Amino acid sequence: MKDFYRNWFLASRPWSFVMTLMSVAVGGAIAAGDGLFSWGLFLATLLGAVCMHAATNLLNDYYDVKSGVDTDAVSTAKYRPHPLLQGKLKLHAVARAAYLLFLIGSVIGVWLAFLRGWPILAIGAVGILAGIAYTAPPVKYKHVSLGELSVFLMWGPLMVEGAYYVQHQHFSLQALWVSIPFGGLVALVILANNLRDIEDDRNQNVRTLPVVLGLQRGFYLYFGLIALAYLSIVLMVLLGILPLWSLSVLLSLPLAVKLFRAMSREIPDDADARTAQLDTAFGILLIASLLAGVWL
Repeated sequence: MKDFYRNWFLASRPWSFVMTLMSVAVGGAIAAGDGLFSWGLFLATLLGAVCMHAATNLLNDYYDVKSGVDTDAVSTAKYRPHPLLQGKLKLHAVARAAYLLFLIGSVIGVWLAFLRGWPILAIGAVGILAGIAYTAPPVKYKHVSLGELSVFLMWGPLMVEGAYYVQHQHFSLQALWVSIPFGGLVALVILANNLRDIEDDRNQNVRTLPVVLGLQRGFYLYFGLIALAYLSIVLMVLLGILPLWSLSVLLSLPLAVKLFRAMSREIPDDADARTAQLDTAFGILLIASLLAGVWL
């Protein structure tokens, strides 16, 4: 029984939920800065978003294994547990679990929409469609170089603005601007994953962004977007969109430099996990700076 729960826990990729926590927390911190914040609404938003994220992860693995994109030879199987690929979970069970999690997330979204307004339904519907169509036929937009764009939109503008809307019942221009660099860094996790898997994806005729651009140009895009994330924070501080405290995100620059040096030598098997560490450090410092602007 212990192995049963462990396999399901690992299949959901719980370490990736940190990115969802960060996106919801950024929206919540901006909302708190504007004078309104409810812990109950925040936790309900976070739970709904995590359910959607877990469902997307399960469905992604389901279709990748079913279509033969994921095999024992791919890099993904070498650095992280993959219970479905290892035969510890059944394909049909993973698909059912994914749709059950989508259902739970939808129920939470409907409840929040009843309390706070119909735009939450629209955001949730877009999130569900994006999560399903990522690798599910006939769309499979990950296979046509749109994975990074989708992740940017979902974990950037939609999730940050959605978390803000739940608190204030209207959208925020500040939340929109702040969501751009943060969403870009979350998208970089997918870009790092696709840079690592470029040969496997090319062999499977999966046309991710690095497959289309080539490894070198994909590498330049990766570090160019990291630089833009930091520059955009500095610019938003100068324009008064963010408080001076937000310059504290520059404290994560040594981690970015370390990542640059490692990636420039060879794309490691855990390239996406290392990128997620940068995303987490950046996000924690950004959230702390937003809260410091409120309290201090």
